Amino acid sequence: MFRRRGVFSFGRRGNLGRRVPPMLRAAHEFMDSGRYAEAAAAFQQLARTAEDRFPERAPMLYLQAGRAAILDGQTQVGVAHLRRGLTLLASQGRFRRMQRLGRRAVDELNSRGLTHEADEISSLLQGNVPSQEETEAVTPSRKASLPTHCPSCGAALRPDEVEWITEDTAVCGYCGSPVRGE
Repeated sequence: MFRRRGVFSFGRRGNLGRRVPPMLRAAHEFMDSGRYAEAAAAFQQLARTAEDRFPERAPMLYLQAGRAAILDGQTQVGVAHLRRGLTLLASQGRFRRMQRLGRRAVDELNSRGLTHEADEISSLLQGNVPSQEETEAVTPSRKASLPTHCPSCGAALRPDEVEWITEDTAVCGYCGSPVRGE
């Protein structure tokens, strides 16, 4: 049997002509339509695959798997995915992003009345405080307005959560596609 190339083709700085995995598009569609159990399973499978092949994408996939599981009522599974995603960000030295996304997860958990789980994630964040050098890193000014969703994979884009490569171009955290602002 031949193995098809390009089925999971995340590029380092964009997917530039490569195919976005259909499962990633489906996972985002499941989230948007409230089918959280299916979304959690899809994001978890994508995250496991990405961990070996595209480690820079795995944290976002685990975080989204965690969010979907929590929305589906699988709190323990969801928190485990959140922990895994945040731990991967820390192990990759992406502390600022870990702190920002972790605080968002804590806020969402608290808003759902899951204070014990929010405290667990807060403890993880406190144990991974970035050094002063990383905190002072300069971020390019963001003048462009991004579309609400990635045109390649359908992921929701938040200007404070994407990696900006120029003043008007960001990288989707899920598929690696460059997304140009307006």
